Amino acid sequence: MGRKDVNRRTGKVGPGNGAREGNSPQARNGRTETDGRPELSVEIAQSGQSGRKDGSKVPAGSRVSGQGTVAPTPAAQGASYEQVQKMHPLYFNIVKKRYIWFALSLLVIIPGVISLFTRGLNLGIDFQGGTMLDITFNKPTTQGAITRTLDSVGLSGSVQPSNGNKEVLIRTQALDEQTRNKLLAALQSQVGPYDAGKLQEDKVSPEIGQELTHNALLALGIAMGLMLLYITIRFQFSYAISGIIALVHDVLVTLGVFSLFHWQIDAPFVAAILTIFGYSINDTVVIFDRIRENEAKMKRGDSYEDMVDKSVWQTMRRSINTVVTVLIALFSVFILGGASTKVFALAMLIGVFSGAYSSIFNASQILVEIKTRLSDSPKGKPSRARA
Repeated sequence: MGRKDVNRRTGKVGPGNGAREGNSPQARNGRTETDGRPELSVEIAQSGQSGRKDGSKVPAGSRVSGQGTVAPTPAAQGASYEQVQKMHPLYFNIVKKRYIWFALSLLVIIPGVISLFTRGLNLGIDFQGGTMLDITFNKPTTQGAITRTLDSVGLSGSVQPSNGNKEVLIRTQALDEQTRNKLLAALQSQVGPYDAGKLQEDKVSPEIGQELTHNALLALGIAMGLMLLYITIRFQFSYAISGIIALVHDVLVTLGVFSLFHWQIDAPFVAAILTIFGYSINDTVVIFDRIRENEAKMKRGDSYEDMVDKSVWQTMRRSINTVVTVLIALFSVFILGGASTKVFALAMLIGVFSGAYSSIFNASQILVEIKTRLSDSPKGKPSRARA
């Protein structure tokens, strides 16, 4: 005799006989045999749905098997602060230690700023002006041979080989006629013969460098203003201030390191600074977005610092994966790229690393300081983070 099912809502009796969802062909196809017993994996779609044999509830976004095994999915954004802590084996309270992160940043920025005021930057030909020589040799040469030749006549500058190392672009300080002829003669004797008919010489005026500096500062100012406006509209003014301070941190770190080591900068350095601006604010906005989502779910009495710490750790894996991928690409460009890309790649390496650090350890922590010290507070008064 066939089994009948009772509809609990209407009280009507209907035919069973394997017509239930669990006995349908589609459901049977989803079963797997384990020790002779069928096991059916079930996706829990809503929070509070019973999934274990003891009647306890399974968190939203988790998977539960027919044997009651629970496996949390990484996309479970509704996880509590305690659950987020358990998900990361290397967890530590970032917000509680924020003054340590501020001190580490100052430890790098202060010497760099002092060097900027005392030594300044080692400006290249793009900023100071000078002479550019485009020479085509009859045979391939090396960058080291050109550099040694420049040293032999008391000159310094950048050397950019191309076209199978036959064509070389030399950038050096402004040359008078006598010094120019001396350099060309040294190249002829020490490096090899070159095609005098293809020799090209250009002089870069110092005014061009001043215009480049002015345009670079103007571009940074406009970018900073637009970012301040965008973050204020999308989030709050306190978020915008925190993000801009983190951006200034990244620029000062990059400029300071170049000043401390007296590395020469040229036009690609300006492009690197602007690129660092865009990269750093992108990572910061991702963390700010998660903070805003979690802030809307706060209840009275919840710790704002704990909420920020939870948000940072929820985006930690994404931040680390992104920065490692970018650093690998930049390191490859720095090692394998030509001389013209080394300054750009080096500045980007420093700026991207600093940007990842400031997004995680500075921007969100500055936001906590603003929220806890000013009256612009979220639901309830922010409280100190739990140890």
